[in-house]
Amino acid sequence: MLRLEGVSVSIAGAPVLRAVQLAVPAGGRVALIGRNGAGKTTTFRTLMGLLEPDAGRVLLDGQDATAIPAHHRARLGIGYAPEERRLFGSFTVEANMLLPAEVLKLPRAEINRRLEQVYTLLPELKTLAPRKAAGLSGGQGKMVALGRALMVGTRAVLLDEPFQGLAPALALRYADALKRLKDALPDVAILISESNPELLIPLVEQSFIIERGEIGVA
Repeated sequence: MLRLEGVSVSIAGAPVLRAVQLAVPAGGRVALIGRNGAGKTTTFRTLMGLLEPDAGRVLLDGQDATAIPAHHRARLGIGYAPEERRLFGSFTVEANMLLPAEVLKLPRAEINRRLEQVYTLLPELKTLAPRKAAGLSGGQGKMVALGRALMVGTRAVLLDEPFQGLAPALALRYADALKRLKDALPDVAILISESNPELLIPLVEQSFIIERGEIGVA
């Protein structure tokens, strides 16, 4: 289970998250719904250790991860696909996806197993594999960011605004991939943020609303 307990976060002295309580159970599919500026990305960055809480704790399966630095969060089995994708444009699609697993120095056999699993779930990435990331469309980049998150997200996967900017056809393919994740990764906790709740209703079991840094059940 991935959990925020009473987490408050300020940026440049301004409060952004206020005593947030949020839990994503193992195998759960949870949505975080809110308008732009409501605190969704701040929540995700706090979970990944990119922002330090003023108060509260981040827990993974009961382990207090609050003080674990961002560059070690992936070692806990948390994969993150940020809203802005953050791909290396000069790297190929496959190299972008392999990078976090290689940084973690996973055994080559395990890296290959995970990559094959990603290609099974997202077959269009296998077609794109040799292309440079700089030549991808925004939607294709979102798919690559998902694949990269899955390479290390053995316990939890965080998807920040995955549908933003996607053409309708690609949004449907992305949604289909998320549906397949439920069967392929039944024990992985998945948290998805979105501005439009209608996009996520078929994909999640529980939704939370975030407004002005406070979270409530939808």
